[in-house]
Amino acid sequence: MLGVGLGVLMFTLDTSIVNIALPTLVEVFQTTFATIQWVVLSYLLVVTALVLGAARLGDTIGKKRLYLGGLIVFTISSLLCGLSPGVGWLIGFRALQGMGAVMISALGAALVTEAFPSSERGRALGIIGAIVSLGIALGPTVGGLLIGLSDWRMIFLVNVPIGIFASFVVARSVPPSQYQATRQRFDWFGMVVMTIALTAFALGMTHGQDAGFANPMTLGLLAIAIFGLVIFLWQESRSTSPLVDLSLFHNRQFSLSLLTGILVFIVIAGTIFIIPFFLELVLHYPTPHVGLLLAVSPVLGGIVAPFSGNLSDRFGTRMISSIGLALMVMGCLSISTFNAQMTDIDYIVRVAPFGIGLGMFQSPNNSAILGSVPPERLGIASGLLSLTRTLGQTTGVPLLGAIFAAIVFMQSSAAKVTNAPPDALVFGVQSTFKIAAAMLAIATFIMFMLWRSQSRKIVSR
Repeated sequence: MLGVGLGVLMFTLDTSIVNIALPTLVEVFQTTFATIQWVVLSYLLVVTALVLGAARLGDTIGKKRLYLGGLIVFTISSLLCGLSPGVGWLIGFRALQGMGAVMISALGAALVTEAFPSSERGRALGIIGAIVSLGIALGPTVGGLLIGLSDWRMIFLVNVPIGIFASFVVARSVPPSQYQATRQRFDWFGMVVMTIALTAFALGMTHGQDAGFANPMTLGLLAIAIFGLVIFLWQESRSTSPLVDLSLFHNRQFSLSLLTGILVFIVIAGTIFIIPFFLELVLHYPTPHVGLLLAVSPVLGGIVAPFSGNLSDRFGTRMISSIGLALMVMGCLSISTFNAQMTDIDYIVRVAPFGIGLGMFQSPNNSAILGSVPPERLGIASGLLSLTRTLGQTTGVPLLGAIFAAIVFMQSSAAKVTNAPPDALVFGVQSTFKIAAAMLAIATFIMFMLWRSQSRKIVSR
């Protein structure tokens, strides 16, 4: 748990820790903000595009071996990022760091599921869920602290000793993972097609956020993504050694649990994107204050996650996940009552149900997904689980961001959201989170129906 947990912590920290350094990097390298965004995008694109390929390799050559390789690549590339002489080198080394991160992201949950008995799986995944929440919460705070104590290079160099120690622990303590003894042909064509489709989708959503979703380039990229998905599904249905075994989706529990995960991460990404506008432009809080308030929800989720995992081992994953989703709906409705007269206590009270609900939902849902597949498919199931997080985040920011901006512009004549009057911003937040609550209500209904279906099967036995 320590070895895998440290790897997951580094991966989640580095997903958000760099964001706070972007203004500093623009000045240091004398470059544009459009260029420096690729320090983030190069990392996320590699993680998104290669996650299924890494997961499938874990099933075929061994999850421990590939996870350890990912830790080593991540550690070396962190050192190279910290020593980068220019912005081009930094972007390239961040892409290499993404190569290591994708192995950690794809296989961490699978290793934990494999190492712990089913009676303790929920608790173990709850601990991993708490580590993920901790990484998300600490990213901006730790990044700001390290830059204040030293300089931007330290946000990468800090990974080196942690990565060395984590590699040593994994090599010595993680048991050899199960994998298919009979060598199978790796579906390289499927991996290339899926990589192109996922890259086009990520770039299309990112470009659409800036240029609009009616922009020809945005539409072209999204069309490539859809066409690539169709070709990928055709290839997987014909392949004798598919990258993704499509028969996994015949399991309704597995498929619908992944769908609810995507809906949840769309809302989470939109929340992280929109709330800072309210805190900075309406309440006029300084950036450090905003960072601390944004940490409230993931910290609460991290505290709850191990307990919810333990409860799911005793009472079943679906019941606990349903309660978690219901709390998240309540949280979105509470956030939809934000106003310009709020205090910090008002903010904490309103976001608390959302954070607690996330902690209750995530671990049991992950346990249900990984517990519904055979051991030889744990790697690809873990990869699909990681992909739901990435796709949710890639979709959530432009989707809810566009909804928020459209509502704000309907309420004011401002050319930019940042120039809109406070009452328009407040109305935008309130309306957007009512829509988010409706999305989570759909996820809650799906999870409730899965719970009822599972309960009927148990009764019939």
